[in-house]
Amino acid sequence: MVSSELISTLRELSRSDKFHIIQILISELAQQETDLIKPDQSYPVWSPYDAVEAADTMLKVLQAVKAQDHG
Repeated sequence: MVSSELISTLRELSRSDKFHIIQILISELAQQETDLIKPDQSYPVWSPYDAVEAADTMLKVLQAVKAQDHG
């Protein structure tokens, strides 16, 4: 939880100092995101290949919409 003292201090900063703080925080957040993906490891990725049930569902929805448009 962020202390009210910290928030109060941040509010008193100049506009340029606030931008500098934002840049620091965004840089740290971006670094944490890159730390989530480790080099030389494999990660599962969803692929539409062999997703027969999903394709069937989409086809049924498209056919229903087409029937409504022409019906």
